[in-house]
Amino acid sequence: MDDTITPRDRFLTQRNAESWMFLIEAARDLRTTGAVAPSGKALARVLTEPVRTQAPHPLAVLEAGAGTGPVTRALIPQLSRGSRLDIVEANPRFAARLRGLVTAHPHLAATSAQVNVHQTYVEHLDTDQRYDVIVSGLPLTNFTPVQVERIMARYLELLHPGGTLTYFAYLGTRKARALAASRAEARRHAAVDEIMAAYQRTHATGRWTVWANLPPAYVWHLQRPLASADTDRLVPQPDRASR
Repeated sequence: MDDTITPRDRFLTQRNAESWMFLIEAARDLRTTGAVAPSGKALARVLTEPVRTQAPHPLAVLEAGAGTGPVTRALIPQLSRGSRLDIVEANPRFAARLRGLVTAHPHLAATSAQVNVHQTYVEHLDTDQRYDVIVSGLPLTNFTPVQVERIMARYLELLHPGGTLTYFAYLGTRKARALAASRAEARRHAAVDEIMAAYQRTHATGRWTVWANLPPAYVWHLQRPLASADTDRLVPQPDRASR
């Protein structure tokens, strides 16, 4: 009997364990976990595109709401020598898993990239660092309008002028929520949608549709203006489909 464990076997075992952990945490608190499955490879690739396009320059990158780390695993191999990645995750069990992922990742042994995991909320992140790219996995539609405003304001504060924020939202959830939510929940969702639409009108540089994810998702790229006095509005590019 051959007991050899192939890389594919390790990958499948890790993915299954990750999915079960995500389900358990979603059952504990769906509002802050935000989904019932980790982000897929196609979604992670589109979310991390701004990092990939700026290589091989050293970058400062922030990932917020990293969960079990599917996007983190896509980010780390793209970090150029001298880059920095700060990972923010409030869930203590997810944060512990992310620290293990970072410690064991082979790419970091061959580069001087600095990676740190912070168990906190992004609004409470104590840093003077400014970032070239912020990748957000936070379930913004699950938060109150006040929380969303605070998170988005913090994101823009943490970005360098000209820096990029990437985040995603699932397709079809607005109609599903309208059918199932209470009147108060429907009002909250509508208010959050209005806030995000205003940020999209002002800062969006692109939107992609990722069909090869469960569930399918939109990915938005927003950019902080190059100067605070810049009042020009950036118009979203036509929607692109990613497979």
